Amino acid sequence: MTPPSEIRPLRVLVVDDSAYNRQTITSMLESREGVEVVGRATNGKEALKLAFDLEPDVITLDLEMPEMDGFSFLRLLMSRRPIPVVVISGYAQRDNVFRALELGALDFIAKPRRHISPDIRNIEDELSAKISMVRRLQSVRLKERAQALAAQGARASSGEYDQEAERKALQAAPAQVVVGIGSSTGGPPAIQQLLAGLPADLPAAVIISQHMPARFTRAFAARLDRVVDLRVVEAAEGQPVCRGLVYIVPGSSNLEVELGPDGTGIIHLVEPQPTRVGAIPLTPSADHMLKSLALAYERRLVAVILTGMGSDGTNGTIAARRLGAVVLVEDPTTAVMPGMPHSAMEAGSVDKALPLERLHEAIIDAVGGRKRELVGS
Repeated sequence: MTPPSEIRPLRVLVVDDSAYNRQTITSMLESREGVEVVGRATNGKEALKLAFDLEPDVITLDLEMPEMDGFSFLRLLMSRRPIPVVVISGYAQRDNVFRALELGALDFIAKPRRHISPDIRNIEDELSAKISMVRRLQSVRLKERAQALAAQGARASSGEYDQEAERKALQAAPAQVVVGIGSSTGGPPAIQQLLAGLPADLPAAVIISQHMPARFTRAFAARLDRVVDLRVVEAAEGQPVCRGLVYIVPGSSNLEVELGPDGTGIIHLVEPQPTRVGAIPLTPSADHMLKSLALAYERRLVAVILTGMGSDGTNGTIAARRLGAVVLVEDPTTAVMPGMPHSAMEAGSVDKALPLERLHEAIIDAVGGRKRELVGS
């Protein structure tokens, strides 16, 4: 193994039209060992040239820039030379973030404010962590995901979220089978691609724990609702678990399900608890969700782990498998970030590992098998 001192520094290109932000992001990065800022650009046109000339390991990207914006930059970069991109965007541009992820960006960081502000220093630790994870990234998958989503096409945005459609969806029949999905880095585009392969009449509910800041999960649910056949909502306290409905767990909470007297699952949102003093809990937790779903649904659960760093979801799949659930994971060799599915496989709690492009078929088969068991019982 190469000693830490001999590991080549991660080379970063910083792209932002604000001189203050460029300098601040540069100083934050260069204060960390093993990171070198090799270039700075004020717009997408300049960034594209520097990306080809300097061949950085990772790029930080503002989306709103003159001459060439971040979206045009991402399209051209991913078609010619895929390089991991971490978007740095304000809370006000939430929908833009998901558009950037669909175009091939690896991940995003939420700026405290849209405009230039010393508060940007509050992202220093998160920025360092997301830049460092590039060493474990399979970047060619970013280009493939972007191409797959482009091939699927996206429906035009219908504007405001349809509250009446959500209300009607929550009056559907209670779900007897549930699909629980956990994901992290690289997850939003993977989730979109996976859900696009599932039919609108799927005889199951789908509940998703995607690691994401609290203010973004509702926008993520609304965007998915516009581009896939299934109805998608942000999970809320007291909602029934209904068939044909997808629930996105809010970023500030963990999710539990309790079965009522009639067998209907009822959603409860609980405050995350740190695992050790001073630790920041990872939310929403796939482990927490899958353990609860396993207790409620046992053999009627299909547990799925997608791309992500770390091991969240592994303990949940162990609990699910012990109670008879089917456990599926995205093949670590084809995932953008292999950590989470690889960890579950190492634990021996996985029934099948498949490329993302085939996972929807396995989910449909597993749900159908569970439904047939219920009919025959």
